[in-house]
Amino acid sequence: MEDMCEVRCIHAENVARAGEGRTDERVLEEAAALLGVIADPTRLKIVDALRLGELCVCDLAAVLGMSISAISHQLRLLRASRLVRGRRAGKVVFYTLHDAHVEKLLGMAIAHCRERCGI
Repeated sequence: MEDMCEVRCIHAENVARAGEGRTDERVLEEAAALLGVIADPTRLKIVDALRLGELCVCDLAAVLGMSISAISHQLRLLRASRLVRGRRAGKVVFYTLHDAHVEKLLGMAIAHCRERCGI
C-alpha cells in the first residue's frame, strides 16, 4: 500500500468534518512540546516510576541507577512542563505525577506499546 491516492479527489464531507473538529493550533503546539519532554527515555522512566507513588530524588536515583544530579536535572524539566510536582517534607522533596492526565497519557502509551510488542 502506498501513502498516496492513485487519483486526486476531495471528499467534501470528510474535509468539513475534519475542519470543524480541529484542535486549536496553540493547544497542539503545547501538546507537541509536552510530548517532546516526555519522549526522552530517562524522563519517561522517571514518570513511569512515579506512577506507583511518590519518590524523592535519592529514591529515583536508586531505582534508575543514576546520579542524584542527573535525576534532579530531569525533574526540573518535568516540573517546568507540569508533568510532575514536588512536596517538601523537611529537607526532603517528594515527587509525584502532576495529575491524573499524566498517568492516563503514560498508561495509554504503555498499553499501546505492550499490544504492539505482543506482551
